[in-house]
Amino acid sequence: MAVTPVSLELWRNLLGSVADEMGVTLGRTAYSANMKERRDYSCAVFDAKGAMAAQAAHIPVHLGAMTASVRAALDHLGLNEGDVAILNDPYLGGTHLPDVSLIAPVFVDGELAGYVANRGHHADIGGMAPGSLPVATELVQEGVIIPPLLLIERGVMNDALMALICRNTRTPEERQGDFAAQLAAVRTGQRRLEALARRYGLAVVHEHMAALLDYAEALTRAALRAAPEGSYRFEDAMDDDGVSGEPKPIVCTARIADGYVTFDFTGTAQETEGCVNTPLAVTESAALYAVRCVVGGDMPQNDGVRRAVGVDAPSGSLVNANPPHAVSGGNVETSQRITDVLFGCLAQALPDRTPAASQGTMNNVLVGGRDPRTGRAFTYYETTAGGMGGGPSRAGAAAVHSHMTNTLNTPIEAMEFAFPLRLRRYAVRRDSGGRGRHPGGDGIVREVEFLSPAKLTVISERRESGPYGLAGGGPGAPGVNELRRADGKAERVPAKATLDVGPGDVFRVSTPGGGGWGAPE
Repeated sequence: MAVTPVSLELWRNLLGSVADEMGVTLGRTAYSANMKERRDYSCAVFDAKGAMAAQAAHIPVHLGAMTASVRAALDHLGLNEGDVAILNDPYLGGTHLPDVSLIAPVFVDGELAGYVANRGHHADIGGMAPGSLPVATELVQEGVIIPPLLLIERGVMNDALMALICRNTRTPEERQGDFAAQLAAVRTGQRRLEALARRYGLAVVHEHMAALLDYAEALTRAALRAAPEGSYRFEDAMDDDGVSGEPKPIVCTARIADGYVTFDFTGTAQETEGCVNTPLAVTESAALYAVRCVVGGDMPQNDGVRRAVGVDAPSGSLVNANPPHAVSGGNVETSQRITDVLFGCLAQALPDRTPAASQGTMNNVLVGGRDPRTGRAFTYYETTAGGMGGGPSRAGAAAVHSHMTNTLNTPIEAMEFAFPLRLRRYAVRRDSGGRGRHPGGDGIVREVEFLSPAKLTVISERRESGPYGLAGGGPGAPGVNELRRADGKAERVPAKATLDVGPGDVFRVSTPGGGGWGAPE
């Protein structure tokens, strides 16, 4: 079967539907609110060489880094028929410890068709604080570390490994349920890819996977050739690392030439004592995402884009840290700032395609304790929406997740049913978006009351300075974290903190607005 424009579009949708159905399976069978309600997971299909051939419309920071997980599994294990690999080690293909990946090969009559993989954010994976995103200073404080291992070997489940992982979390039954959902998604992906191979033939599958990668590369290079060649530098900074209290600059120079872009992070802060370090896979994920955004159009979402993008991140820097540095906040917060910096570079080359900065944080809120209604431990995790940046053609959206996150919120009814929490207020934070011809979107205000003693952790950013505007637009409003105690006393909560709370205490997060685009009329 020769590759034609029609067959290429057909196979783009066929392979994408495999990843989509994996995601539906995972979401419908998941146990935790974080996966079941917020859909904090991602699924993808890979070719026989380990390159991503298709993905579902899930979470950018997961998907861009998932290729590193597949490579790690192949390098450390090799994968035979009936095997399923598991890993979360950020320095061996992972992102941060709560994100656990499962990878499995797909064989058809003894021949390799490709691989399927998913990554799910577990609401607790152990460590020094409930939720496993603590203000840590080394990786071992953040949870159980899983190097590439075989969870299933030639069809036989490693029950001891599963027991070991779950025993090291605060909510073992919930973890078992979510791992079962991830395995169900793997099985769905294997069945669907095998069915395609049996219907059309393995040669056709491989041929179209390769053609889709080539097509994505060609579209990316064409868009980059349309940009003026040159070097474009931009700098921004993290508020702090949770320990030192000092800002941590992220510097990037984008060099565009002959349909290729290199992002050089020379000048970025060194790896730091706090938890905002990132492994290289997260930095690469942000680079791929930013380029895909400016290329635009209805292009295949696969590793063909990677062929036109280079990342030069100095080893030992904030954006390419080495073990044993903590990374829990790097995946959720530093990835957002890296994205802001990359867009700041690309806006100079492609001003008609690049928006102002969005909220630049995931506003992570984690609560853990013991539910007085059941006597069982609980962990609640939420990333909180904010404002999108205004762009060349339209205003930024209000109260949405942006860039490296693509999750939903936990519905109020589901949250109050599952956890000893009460939502007191949930509203758009009016006038928090930056002014401009196309204003930035507004953030939100979310107030949560605690109904039992608990441990609260906040990992957030953009508390010191708001998201930048472009082309004369104004910045968005910075975020604010506040805690009002049951006795009426109020206190400001730092951007990154862990503290004890009690019944009647109320935590309020006011998220940043997006930057404005263009001088206000």
